[in-house]
Amino acid sequence: MTEGQKWQRDARKLPGGLYFVAVPIGNARDITLRALDILAGADVLAAEDTRALRRLLELHGVALDGRQIRAYHEHNGDKVRPGLLAALAEGQSVAYASEAGTPLISDPGFDLARATAEAGAPVLAAPGASAVLAALNVAGLPTDRFLFAGFLPSSGAARRRALEEVADVAATLVFYESPRRVAAMLADARDVLGADRPAAACRELTKKFEEVVRAPLGALAERLAETEPRGEFVVVIGKGVTQADSAEDIETALRTALETMSVRDAADVVAKGFGQKKRIVYQMALGLTKE
Repeated sequence: MTEGQKWQRDARKLPGGLYFVAVPIGNARDITLRALDILAGADVLAAEDTRALRRLLELHGVALDGRQIRAYHEHNGDKVRPGLLAALAEGQSVAYASEAGTPLISDPGFDLARATAEAGAPVLAAPGASAVLAALNVAGLPTDRFLFAGFLPSSGAARRRALEEVADVAATLVFYESPRRVAAMLADARDVLGADRPAAACRELTKKFEEVVRAPLGALAERLAETEPRGEFVVVIGKGVTQADSAEDIETALRTALETMSVRDAADVVAKGFGQKKRIVYQMALGLTKE
């Protein structure tokens, strides 16, 4: 029995409800067995990009068995949503997939989720690949607290204002960016957030030409300005620290880090996370160890 045949057999067992299915962000093997079970078993399939989902199903041997894939995206959501809600009201199972990654993350699925919940139908998730989490894994910046800010505005003035709004947020910042705008975005981030703030540009995650460049914002902006960026980017920037709470927060972070790290390593990690000079944080760490 092939995998495709197994998923066809399980198709009869899926209870009614809306299933948000995470799909790969690049490498097609980054899909869960449960996601394939749901895609095989759902009565109705909906996708932000029908061609992308069709290719994924073909690659993994999941048969449509006469089902159509309904397009659901930001331009047609108001027209398509009533039909999906009607299917749910009849007790059918509806599976929705983004073009790539986890639904609702820079994706039009939110209105569908809200409408389904308000109608009293089950809303379920089949978690999996996410560019946000993949970038946090490889960026080398603190992940204890992060803010996903999606795509910044395309115009320079609006982009700088948006960066100013998050400049002092005490969390690692995560942005999506296109290859056409990433150099300008990094230049604005350097000017607004500071050239010394630690950052990472993560390109083509999980794909053949995956690349992660870790450097202060100034150096990162300079490097991207000198190249012709290709592929989709996730930009990760170290957390901001306000003067009022920096000393207390840094000391707390140092005490935690010193429980498992050497003074030098703890100072390095905390300094990068807070965008502070390592020498100053190292002296603080030394003082804490003497206590």
